[in-house]
Amino acid sequence: MLVSTILKWISGGLEAFWGIPLVGGAIILAYAWLPLVFMLVLHIVTLVFSVRDQKKIHGSVLGIVTSCVGWIPILGMIMHIITAIFLLIDAYKNRSDESEKVI
Repeated sequence: MLVSTILKWISGGLEAFWGIPLVGGAIILAYAWLPLVFMLVLHIVTLVFSVRDQKKIHGSVLGIVTSCVGWIPILGMIMHIITAIFLLIDAYKNRSDESEKVI
């Protein structure tokens, strides 16, 4: 499995967690928005590996935008959920593409 695919699974799962109403926002506030900084770095790393592996980058770019506007309460939750959907679908498609090449 490609590194970019693994990173998309991880970042997509974390984005889904941050999108949980009240729970994700409470944890982000409790840690003084540091999870958003961590996610920004993770999305940039995922973007670099996706470009290197010549895979789609829209989920990582959306994740970077989400990390920048994630501090806005309702908008942040919606953006985290949308970003999670994009990243997880993209990771799933990458996994199925890789398995077709093996056969």
